[in-house]
Amino acid sequence: MPARPTPAATPGDTPAVRDASAGRWLVLVHQLPASPSNLRVRTWRRLQRIGALPVKQAVYVLPDTAQAREDMEWLKSEITGSGGEATVFAAGTLDSWSDDALVEAFRQARQEAYQSLAVEVETVLKRLSAPRRGRARRVPSASRQLGLFRERLSAIERIDFFGSAGRDRVAALLGDLEARAGGARARDAASSSSLDASTFTKRLWVTRPRPGVDRMSSAWLIRRFIDAEARFAFAPDRDHLPSADSLPFDMFGVEFSHRGEHCTFETLCAMFALQDAAVARLATIVHDLDLKDSRFGAPEAGPVGTIIDGLQLSTPDDAELLERGIVLFESLYLAFAQSARTAGPRPVANGARRQVRERRPPHRGR
Repeated sequence: MPARPTPAATPGDTPAVRDASAGRWLVLVHQLPASPSNLRVRTWRRLQRIGALPVKQAVYVLPDTAQAREDMEWLKSEITGSGGEATVFAAGTLDSWSDDALVEAFRQARQEAYQSLAVEVETVLKRLSAPRRGRARRVPSASRQLGLFRERLSAIERIDFFGSAGRDRVAALLGDLEARAGGARARDAASSSSLDASTFTKRLWVTRPRPGVDRMSSAWLIRRFIDAEARFAFAPDRDHLPSADSLPFDMFGVEFSHRGEHCTFETLCAMFALQDAAVARLATIVHDLDLKDSRFGAPEAGPVGTIIDGLQLSTPDDAELLERGIVLFESLYLAFAQSARTAGPRPVANGARRQVRERRPPHRGR
């Protein structure tokens, strides 16, 4: 069978929009057993997370993309592994559904998700605009909500296959929330438990050899925002530091390292109360690459990870490798900061009807 031509990209297209633009559909038909009793809820939640659209009872559809095939096959494995039945196949048409109707249904679902999120963000903004009485108790909650809102926006974007309306409104509201919550945190920084960067000057910062994404980015963050004259060295662990006044980072059992679900880069941002939109964007990339949990779904994570792999392969000297990593993250920071100043609204994909053909079921091998 000849390969399907790759659709031409249009300015502003996201990978999800481009990948979903060919018009083929991937269908899951399943039947769940009576037990375990929580399988039905787990299956429903998984279908919600991957953005599947119900078209009949126990029949769900996604645009036929590589990611959708992987998601559907994983779900099929879970269902059959629990004693249920599931079939995944590709189709050019669905009974009683036109391509335009399916595209519109996907857009409507994502638009409703954006609208719901926008309402919640507006509620928090109104709360911050209320009289100052009790404001000190509310700001930390708003800061936590900002992170949760950004995660939810990222989750919706990942399954917004056809450029639904409402995304830009949410992004603008989150920008307002970040400015208000960040400004309040900055005003309260002197009385908070955050560290004072001015007490960390001309220090020797020590980390493990063969730096990767977390150590490179953390070293850049230290030199950019904490200690402009920082020097760096390497040691296998905290028991082999070169001097007593060395500051270890990204090592087991030290202050500046992983904490809970945070990588070292995120820990440093929190401990020094760094409030910067471009730094926050970098944090999503570093987190996804270092912890490998796809928590933020940062689209830049894959390319940045490939570049770092190349730097490690081409640079045998650890000190030179770290400096090259610092240059990489400085370049990313400047690009993200510039993008934040000049970003405009994201174009919405057009709704033109797309021609589709019947396709064979996807290969089952993983």
